[in-house]
Formats: sequence, C-alpha cells, structure tokens
Amino acid sequence: MENNLFHLQYAIDTFYFLVCGALVMWMAAGFAMLESGLVRAKNTTEILTKNVALFAVASIMYLVCGYAIMYDGSLLLAGIENTDPTSVLGDFASREDGFEGGSIYSGASDFFFQVVFVATAMSIVSGAVAERMKLWAFLVFAVVMTGVIYPLEGSWTWGGNDVFGMYNLGDLGFSDFAGSGIVHLAGAAAALAGVILLGARKGKYGPNGEIRAIPGANLPLAALGTFILWMGWFGFNGGSVLKLGDIASANSVAMVFLNTNAAAAGGAIAALITGRILFGKADLTMLLNGAIAGLVVITAEPSTPTALIATLWGALGGIAVVFSVIMLDKLRIDDPVGAISAHGVCGLLGLALVPITNSDATFSGQLIGAITIFAWVFLASLVVWGIIKAVMGLRVSEEEEYEGIDLSECGMEAYPEFVNSK
Repeated sequence: MENNLFHLQYAIDTFYFLVCGALVMWMAAGFAMLESGLVRAKNTTEILTKNVALFAVASIMYLVCGYAIMYDGSLLLAGIENTDPTSVLGDFASREDGFEGGSIYSGASDFFFQVVFVATAMSIVSGAVAERMKLWAFLVFAVVMTGVIYPLEGSWTWGGNDVFGMYNLGDLGFSDFAGSGIVHLAGAAAALAGVILLGARKGKYGPNGEIRAIPGANLPLAALGTFILWMGWFGFNGGSVLKLGDIASANSVAMVFLNTNAAAAGGAIAALITGRILFGKADLTMLLNGAIAGLVVITAEPSTPTALIATLWGALGGIAVVFSVIMLDKLRIDDPVGAISAHGVCGLLGLALVPITNSDATFSGQLIGAITIFAWVFLASLVVWGIIKAVMGLRVSEEEEYEGIDLSECGMEAYPEFVNSK
C-alpha cells in the first residue's frame, strides 16, 4: 500500500511541478509581447531578441552554477541527476504522516520550475532598459544576474542559508510565498541600477522638466502579453504550493489560483479608475500595468487571504503602480514599460501585506528581508553595470537611437513593409 502511495504522490507532484513550470516559461512570451508592444516599431526586433536570448542565458547559467549557489551554497557545477527512487521511497516510508506529508518529486522537475523563475526576474530588467541599451551589454549582465546575483539572494530566502553568514531571513519572520520580493523586487532593483547609469531616452524629458509621452507601437500586442502573463501566473503562484497529491494541498492550490485571479482583476480595475480620475481618460497602459501590479502583490502570499482580501490587495497594487509611474517620471527615471513600478514598488507592497493574514510572518522580518534583497541586488547590479559601461559601454549612439536599434543591433526591422514599400 505504501509503495502504491509513493508512486502516485511522486507522479502527481512531479507532473504538477512540470506543468506549472511550463506555464511560467510561457510568461517569457508574455514579457516579449508586452515589451514589444510598448516600445516603438524601430526597436521591436531588438527587444524580441533580448527576451528570447535572456531565457536561454538564464537556462544555461542556472544549470552551470545558479542552482548550486541557491540551494547548496557552492560554486560548483549544478549537475542535475536522476532522483534515486529507492532513496525517495525510503524517505516516504519513514514519514509518520505518509501521504499527507511534504511533496516528493523529481530533482529535475524542481530545477525546471526554479529556472523559469530566474528568467522571469531577468525579463523585468529587459523592459526597463529598452530602446537605448546595447544588446550585448544587456546579455553580459544577464549572465551575471542569472548565474550569481539572483541565486545568491535566493539562497538567503528559499535556499535557507544565512545572509553572508550573519542572519537567516526565515528566522527573522520573513515569508515570500512565490517571490514578490525574491523575484520581482530583485528584478526591479537590477533594472533601477541599470536605468540610473543608462539615462533616459532622447526626447523623453524636456529642458524645463517637461515629461513627453513616447507611445508604444503595438498596443494589441501589449494587451496580449498581459493576458499571457496573467495566465502564466497561475503556474507561478500555484506551483509554489509545491504539492498537489492530497486533499489539503489540492484545496490550497485552488485557493491560490482563485486569489491570483482576484488580485489581478482588482489591480486592473483600480488602475483603470485611478487613471480615469487623474487623466480624464481610460488609459490602457495603466490598466495593463494594474493587472500585473495586482499579480505581483498577491505573489507574496496567495494562500492565506480570502478572495475579497486578495481583490483589495490587488486594488492597492493597481493604485500604487499608477502613482509610482508618475513619480518615477518626475524623478526623470525613464522606464518605457513601467517595470520598476509594477514589479518593484508592488513587490515591496506585497511583502508588507503578508503578516496581515500569515501569522508566521512579522512586519520587521518582511522589512529586513525587503531591504536585504533590494540592497544586495541593487548594489551588485550597479557594480556590474558600471564595469560593463567602462569596458564596452551601455548605450547605443545618438544616431543609432534615433534610427532605431533594430538596424544597428540586429540588422533587420520588425515591420519592414512600413518603410520599404515596393
């Protein structure tokens, strides 16, 4: 009987991990579509190239060293071996709670689920530095971000290691269910460091402080990208339950799915209404970022709130992202897709809300965790971006930026028929 239970739970939990990982991988398409829709047509090919390449870079670097750093604390190659069924069966048989115990799954499925999270963090950076950064400078940073910077802060949280041997965030009452801070705040911190060194797009800000809107080329694509992200987020949060093979876990998964959707809806409507009040019009870009903001907020704790609370938390994110976008523009921090606001500000908000419904988390622990994540990723990224800037430069020339970096960086245009009529 125990043997049959082992095989069933192992199969269910492994399969669930893989399906949720595939959903999160699909979020890479969402980021690609969202970003390509919000940049100008002359920069579309380059942003698509970045998004495909960064996913490949993340997959390789996390395999080479990232997974080992995050979960073993070592700098060795993270060879993912087949799980020995005999050892897993022994672990299962020794548990007093048997089938009701923790998840049991293939080590390869765990790696796959983790690596798509790394790519998500790097995708956040892509949109914020769009339209003026050199492609190869970005990819060099992606190597360091996905191979070292993200895995190291992940080791202090999900990996359970001490922060530089000083303190353990989990012992301080820090909790981040699926990565509002570990993934989204981290990605935003890396993006902010890059944007500060990179500077704003030409023409974005006037000499007297004017803020000039630079419309995206393809809002249908941006809307499609948001729906893809919304769908993929069910794997992002749902998979973080880590188990499906018993009644309690199945109920938890269902609640996480419900709350994830509710928060996205709350964020979208709140941002739409806020934009209408402030601008007098229904702003589609704010609506899209509002949905993402709600998703980021609930990611920190989607399992304990009620659906109503999740909707309200998402709404707080939707309001926050609108004001954050406005504030960053006033500070002349140019973020073409609003990534720093949606993922950074709302990631921080999500962490702050966790203790309201999760008694295992503390407000002080959440604050210390957020400061630790942001400080490490921001400062480490600032150093790496600075070295890249000194060695190869971060920004394309003014002429290349004016003509579009599709031609200078990729040698082709996304919409050639618009300029080359025959």
